[in-house]
Amino acid sequence: MNIEDVLRNFAGQKIMVTGGTGMIGRQIVDLLANAGARVRIISLDRISVDRRAEHVYGDLADFAFCKEMTKDADAVVHVAGIKGSIEVTKSKPASFFVPLLMMNTNVLEAARLNRVARVVYTSSIGAYASGEVFREADDSFDQPPMDMFPGWAKRMAELQIQAYRIQYGLRNFAVVRPSNVYGPGDNFDPKNAMVVPSLMARIRAGENPLRIWGDGSAIRDFAFARDVAEGVLRALWHGTGEGFVNLGGGRGYTIRELVETLGRVVPFTYEFDPTKPAGFPRRVMDIARARELIGYSPATSLESGLRQTWEWFVANEREYLHRMNYFAEPESAAGEAAR
Repeated sequence: MNIEDVLRNFAGQKIMVTGGTGMIGRQIVDLLANAGARVRIISLDRISVDRRAEHVYGDLADFAFCKEMTKDADAVVHVAGIKGSIEVTKSKPASFFVPLLMMNTNVLEAARLNRVARVVYTSSIGAYASGEVFREADDSFDQPPMDMFPGWAKRMAELQIQAYRIQYGLRNFAVVRPSNVYGPGDNFDPKNAMVVPSLMARIRAGENPLRIWGDGSAIRDFAFARDVAEGVLRALWHGTGEGFVNLGGGRGYTIRELVETLGRVVPFTYEFDPTKPAGFPRRVMDIARARELIGYSPATSLESGLRQTWEWFVANEREYLHRMNYFAEPESAAGEAAR
């Protein structure tokens, strides 16, 4: 079934998209609105991404709010989350862990109580234990997730859905684990951006040469946001059985390949620093199960995806200033800490 056939099934339905102003969420909103769905976006960002959707500013950490927002929904697409660099993950783990636990628990339980017909939850590659190639069949909760605090928070939501299956026999909750997602609407905050937006922000800021940690040999799986959004909606319609499916880019790229490809989009000078750590040597997803179960087939080339992302960034360079920042310390809290 092609994506157009999947989307036709959502025409006229009331669909709630948490995090609908985010990178994946705004693509999901666009696809659903194009299909004639009645879309409600829930977000703490002070931005509007689609006039065809209802934008609701609200905190998913409020359970009563979640119950109110889901009570008339035909489907819930839960993609709200928190993105940040490795450095921020290590220095501010509570800023990941606590909000993720609260929003995931509330949204999923509210959807269950209100008997929402279809729900899809977006987990993460970081929920896997450390490895090189990630396959759903190899997953085990016996080992800790490689992205410790956000990984545990993602796993807890997956376990919540598993508990629903065991106790209530529910089969209407689907789960996807995307890889390293990039695209228009990414987080370009220079203080906590991931690899692709970080590189672009530094190029835009005029860093010359651009210094890149490692020798460029580390391999990562980069998935374009539009492809992942289609995968999420495929999972919403088809379901993911008793487990989850990977939503990766279809192949791994070395960091050097990433940099060289980006150089074809926007010329810049760079140099690798092999004295600096480069992280895991290899992290890629096997997407065979997603291809078979939900018909997922990412089609965007790395160069095309990077070009679309760069063009969006140049036109929306300061959007991140209007988005929720979970890592900003409130002045009052900082003052108390100082005392």
